[in-house]
Parts: sequence; structure tokens; C-alpha cells
Amino acid sequence: MQDSFDVLEEKVKKAAELVRRLRRDNKSLDDQLKENKAKLQEAEKKLSALEAQMGDAAGHTAKLDGLTAELQTLRSEQEQVRTRVAKIVSLLESLD
Repeated sequence: MQDSFDVLEEKVKKAAELVRRLRRDNKSLDDQLKENKAKLQEAEKKLSALEAQMGDAAGHTAKLDGLTAELQTLRSEQEQVRTRVAKIVSLLESLD
């Protein structure tokens, strides 16, 4: 009878130790989960900020492309005016 009681007592001690270990592990995992959730939220904020910056950059790129095209058009028009003025000056010089 004493042996049975000793065996049962040993099993209860092992079970109690197992429960304590599992509770420590569970608390550790809960702490890690909270830490990882905080890190995830921070990463999501940074991602949102970067996405907004990318959107702004895309808008700036489109605006820059438009301005570049406009500049090319103005340069072309300037060259046409320069050519026409040169022709007029040449014509006026020939009148003398």
C-alpha cells in the first residue's frame, strides 16, 4: 500500500512540475506574442508611411514627366521662332 502511495505521490509531483513548467512556457509565449504584436504594428505603420511616400513619388514623377514634355515643346517653339526671325532679318538686310 505504501509503495502505491509513493508511486502516486511521485506521479502527482511530476504532474505538478509539468504544470508549473507549462505555465512558465505559456507566460513566456504570451510575452513574446505581445512583443511581436507591437513590432508588427510598428512595421505596419512604417509600411503605410513608405507606401504614402511611394504614392507621392509617383505623383512627382508624373509631374516631372509632364514638365519635361512641356520644356521640350517650348524649346522646339523657341527654335522655330529663332528660325523665322533669322529669315525676317535676312530679308530686311537684303532690302538695303
